[in-house]
Amino acid sequence: MLELTMAAVSAADAGATAGLTMAEAPSEPGAVLRVGRDAAACRLVTPEEWLFVSRVHLEFSCGADGAWRVTWLRGSQPDPASEVRLTAGESVQLLVYGATVPLPRGGSGEIVVQDRTAPRSVNVGFYHEV
Repeated sequence: MLELTMAAVSAADAGATAGLTMAEAPSEPGAVLRVGRDAAACRLVTPEEWLFVSRVHLEFSCGADGAWRVTWLRGSQPDPASEVRLTAGESVQLLVYGATVPLPRGGSGEIVVQDRTAPRSVNVGFYHEV
């Protein structure tokens, strides 16, 4: 099972969790959870006016072995308006636009989508229950 929590944070409400939303999916091959502005395509939806987030920005997918990975999907723009970083334990890595990285099996962490032009972010916590 993969559990996600998401908070949209701006400078005005830094540290607030009033907008916290959650989603989960079983660790079965083909399971998918998406994060973005498009409520029709995403389980976790960011504010519609936050254009630094694509309509479908992140995709969490479960492989045949039950392991989860996250993909920063390429949007309609050639250069992204955000940066994405993954923190798991002591490890912090910047994701490359369009890249896929594995999530730690049985671990937890956070993925932050940071606006490059304003002090706001989308913070997605994850927990992979084995």
